[in-house]
Amino acid sequence: MRSQKILAWIEKLFAFWVLIFALVAFLYPDPFAGARPAIVPALGVIMLGMGLTLTVSDFARVFRRPQDILLGVFAQYAIMPLAGFAVATVLRLDPQTAAGVILVGSCPGGTASNVITYLARADVALSVTLTACSTLLAPVLTPALMELLAGTLVPVPAISLLVEIFKVVVLPVVAGLLVRHLLGARVQMLLRVLPLATMACIGFIVAVIVGLNAGALRGLALPVFFSVALHNGMGFALGYGMARAFRADRVRARTISIEVGMQNSGLAVALATKFFSPAAALPGAFFSVWHNLAGTTLANYWSRRVKSLN
Repeated sequence: MRSQKILAWIEKLFAFWVLIFALVAFLYPDPFAGARPAIVPALGVIMLGMGLTLTVSDFARVFRRPQDILLGVFAQYAIMPLAGFAVATVLRLDPQTAAGVILVGSCPGGTASNVITYLARADVALSVTLTACSTLLAPVLTPALMELLAGTLVPVPAISLLVEIFKVVVLPVVAGLLVRHLLGARVQMLLRVLPLATMACIGFIVAVIVGLNAGALRGLALPVFFSVALHNGMGFALGYGMARAFRADRVRARTISIEVGMQNSGLAVALATKFFSPAAALPGAFFSVWHNLAGTTLANYWSRRVKSLN
């Protein structure tokens, strides 16, 4: 019982721990910069963990609630990529940073959205299903959106992106599903330590990117941070607005808002590091910290207004 309370306390302060990782890497960059090859394996661990949390019934909801799923996935892949492009254009970001912002927007929803949805007292089942569906569509939609929106800024290796996303996202998720099926009830032992492992991997990925860019951060930090905060805020606001425009009740609208606003920034970091540049990975690293802080704040606000829900 005591260990569960400690783990819950660690989870609640997740954004704080990620911030600590980033600060340490900024002050002592060399050890983290040298760990660049470990980014993709760390992301694989995160996606394997996502697969372990899923069941066949999660995907069965697609057929029971097709309108909710279609709306959520459409909002995910329409709002965030276009918002990223708009932010990069209006702020006149340099090509690599702009590509990084658009890449974050073109990635699927992040697993942290499920936790934030729970804290907001919204529809966790819908959130889990939307995350799974957007993740499985990522190998096709993420490269296509990058080619469309960022292709004029930087060379976009769309086919290589497709293959890499399939390897580091889809395969680990499917492996996690299989492991859960084979272990049955015994998977609960893994699920107890899974949040801690996921948080450690996310913190590690952020630290590596900060370490790689420590020298340039002083000049880049403010515009990148502002673009990330603006992008994330647009995701939350436009996701909620679109859901309400399509007559979703407040519970579902809040769920879709969180799902749209919270991206798989770890995937963005891994792809940017491999196919673009460390500078293009900075928006993803900043997003990892910011969307958890903003999402937690939003969840606390909504949970206090739960009596006003439809």
